Amino acid sequence: MNKVFKKPSYLYRNGLTIVFLFLFVITLCAQALTGWRQHNRDLKEEHAPQLNIGTYLKSGHFISATFENFESEFLQMGMYVVLTIFLRQIGSAESKKLDEKEEVDREPFPHPDAPWAVRKGGWILKLYSNSLSICFSMLFFLSWGFHLYGSWKNHNVEQVFKHLPEDTVWSYLAEPEFWFETFQNWQSEFLSVASIVFLTIYLRQKGSSESKPVDAPDRQTGK
Repeated sequence: MNKVFKKPSYLYRNGLTIVFLFLFVITLCAQALTGWRQHNRDLKEEHAPQLNIGTYLKSGHFISATFENFESEFLQMGMYVVLTIFLRQIGSAESKKLDEKEEVDREPFPHPDAPWAVRKGGWILKLYSNSLSICFSMLFFLSWGFHLYGSWKNHNVEQVFKHLPEDTVWSYLAEPEFWFETFQNWQSEFLSVASIVFLTIYLRQKGSSESKPVDAPDRQTGK
């Protein structure tokens, strides 16, 4: 007798995305509320008017803090996607194998279930073949621009409090403040990637797609 398999629920099929998006929304709201309270505390110390939450969400303080984190995450993922094409780490679950081609290296071919871009071919296929790194690059530069804008706005608010002239965005780019904010986020992302690349050589997590099988030898490269 043939078994009838029940189709997995929508939540089961999309659980990873849903959970992380839920956590993102919760933590973004928490950031906004705590940032709003902290910023109003700083304004109070300067004897400046307090901001309501709607005004705060458009302030340089919130925009800068939010997008400097987005920026570093998209840089991390974009570089990781590109560098794993060419670079290897022996024994890492995050690396391609050292001396053999993998499924991701094969040339795409059109078939009925292939994405539309593959069936279309030509420049559309070429673009689609690199769409992941292109998307992360665009998100990075967009986030970098918003980070600069927010940081510059917040800097000029502080300049007013200090009775100093406001800076143009170009002059602000020459200041160490913006680059300090930038590099303190970038270095943490590079460290986190190096950590997972290296630690998956020796450590395991049963059931995780980011780990090798528990009984795999340390020198096994890839999953």
